[in-house]
Amino acid sequence: MSELTDLYQQVILDHNRRPRNRGRLPTANRVAHGDNPACGDQCTVYLRLDGDRIADVSFDGSGCAISQASASLMTTQLKGKTAAQAEELYRRFHEIVTTGREPEEISDIGAFAGVHAFPARIKCATLSWHAALNALKGETAPATTEKFTD
Repeated sequence: MSELTDLYQQVILDHNRRPRNRGRLPTANRVAHGDNPACGDQCTVYLRLDGDRIADVSFDGSGCAISQASASLMTTQLKGKTAAQAEELYRRFHEIVTTGREPEEISDIGAFAGVHAFPARIKCATLSWHAALNALKGETAPATTEKFTD
């Protein structure tokens, strides 16, 4: 179990140090912003939808290592997914960070299971996901951790 925990910590550190899909996506046709005033995290998610499918996704922003790593990982997981698949993936991620139950299969999203031990960090981990869901729905109001109960 210790080796798996070490592996998961490395996943988070790697995504924080070398974020994937960071930067403004010039071809985005949906954009949403997220704000976590308690921690200072800011995240903008850019989606290019092709019908109901996420053809491309990126993020930009600043914040703690958990928020930045989560945003990076999220972009790698959402590419190619339909809106329904993205919502299901968020539901699984949310369950992991709020309960600490790792998925049965080893996956990068399981790296965030340890976040549940730090309740204030759950909002950091889910911020980019809330922004992405807002972008999928075409909502223009910023996602804020002051509104959801993660």
